[in-house]
Amino acid sequence: MFFKSLRDRGYTLTFKLADDSSLLLSKYGEFLFDHLIIFAPSVEEFGGAVSVEAITDFIDGGGNVLVAGSSMSGDVLRELTSECGFEIDEEGASVIDHLNYDVNDNGKHTLIVADTSNLIDASVIVGKKDELAPLLYQGTGLIADVDNPLVLQLLTASSSAYSYIPDQPLKEYPHAVGKNTLLIAALQARNNARVVFSGSLYFFSDEAFTSPVQKALGGKHYTTSGNKDVAIALTKWVLKETGVLKVKSVSHHRQGEKTPPQSYTIMDTVVFSLELERKTNHGWIPHDADDVQLEFVRIDPFVRTKLVRKSPGSYKAVFKIPDVYGVYQFKVDYNRIGYTAIYSSTQVSVRPLEHTQYERFIPNAYPYYASAFSMMVGVFLFSIVFLHFKEDSVKSKAE
Repeated sequence: MFFKSLRDRGYTLTFKLADDSSLLLSKYGEFLFDHLIIFAPSVEEFGGAVSVEAITDFIDGGGNVLVAGSSMSGDVLRELTSECGFEIDEEGASVIDHLNYDVNDNGKHTLIVADTSNLIDASVIVGKKDELAPLLYQGTGLIADVDNPLVLQLLTASSSAYSYIPDQPLKEYPHAVGKNTLLIAALQARNNARVVFSGSLYFFSDEAFTSPVQKALGGKHYTTSGNKDVAIALTKWVLKETGVLKVKSVSHHRQGEKTPPQSYTIMDTVVFSLELERKTNHGWIPHDADDVQLEFVRIDPFVRTKLVRKSPGSYKAVFKIPDVYGVYQFKVDYNRIGYTAIYSSTQVSVRPLEHTQYERFIPNAYPYYASAFSMMVGVFLFSIVFLHFKEDSVKSKAE
C-alpha cells in the first residue's frame, strides 16, 4: 500500500535486494536515482558499490533518503544514522510504554499508541495533525544530537515511554527516556537534501495502515490508525513534493527610478523587491508569508528590515542607505521548519558623495556663519571709526 501510493503519484520504482552485487547509486559521476528508500533494517552490509560513504555522498549531492529501522537494526544502519546526527538504541531494544500501548499488544507493551500531539507542529511535513487518528508504532528508539540545528524531531514518544530490551530486567538507565525518545526524526541538510529516519518499519506496513487503534488502559476506539496519512505526508516532504521554495526574481533600484544603478550613493533611498514561489502538485504558485526579512550587509548588517507583502508572493522594502560607503550585499536568508532554505545575495557598491553633491550651506552651521559675518561687520565698522576719528582727536589736543 505504501509503494502503491508512490506509483500513483507518478514515481518509477526500482527494487533492489540489499545483497545485490550489482547495486549502484552512481555511474560515470552521475547519480542513477533521484531518491533512495532503505527498508532493510536488519541488513549487516549493503551490496554492490553501496556503502555508508556512498549514501552520504548521495545526500551531499542533493539526494533524498527515507530509512526505516526496527528493534533489530544492523550496524550499517546504525553507522548511517550517526552520520546524520542520530543514534539508534542497541540491537534488540524496543520502545516500551506501559501506559500507552494498544489493545492488540502481545504483552510486552511494545506496540505503542503515539498521540498526534507528539508530532512536530509543521503541517507541511506531517499534515494537519488535529485531523489525524493516533499512530501505531513498534520499533526501536532514536536520540538526536541536540547540537545539530538541522535535525527535526518529527515524532516523539510519550513521557512514560523508554527504550530498552523487553525480555531483560531493567538494571541500568535506558538509552532514551520520555520525550527524549524519538520515533521518527529528519534531517534537512544545508544543500536542502532531506533525510527521514524511522525507528519502525512496522509504521509503514499495510497492517499498521489498516489496523484499528485503541489504548489498552482506556481510550477512544478508532477504526483505522493515522499511519497512512502521516506516511504519505512524510514521503511527499522527503521526496520534495511539498515544502520546496525558490526565488523567482530579485530587483533593486533608487526610489523614483526603475533600473538598478551602477553604484549607489550614501543616503540614497533604495527600493528592494523579491518574489517567492512554492512547489505544488499543480506547478509553482506564489508563496505568501509575513516573516521574510532583508539585511543590507557590509561585514555586519547595517540595515535589517521586514519585507512587506505587496501581493501574493511579492515583497518589497524601502530604506535609506547608511552614511558609510563600501561594498554591500542585499541578503535574504529565509529558514523555516519544513521548507527548503532560501538564500539570496546581491552585491552592490556604495560610494561617497561627489564634490557637486555636498550642500553649499549647512543649516546646522548657520550660527557659525552668523558669527563670521558679524565679526566681518564689526571689523569694518571699527576700521571706519579708527580711520576717520583718530586725526580729529589729535588736533583738538594740540589746540
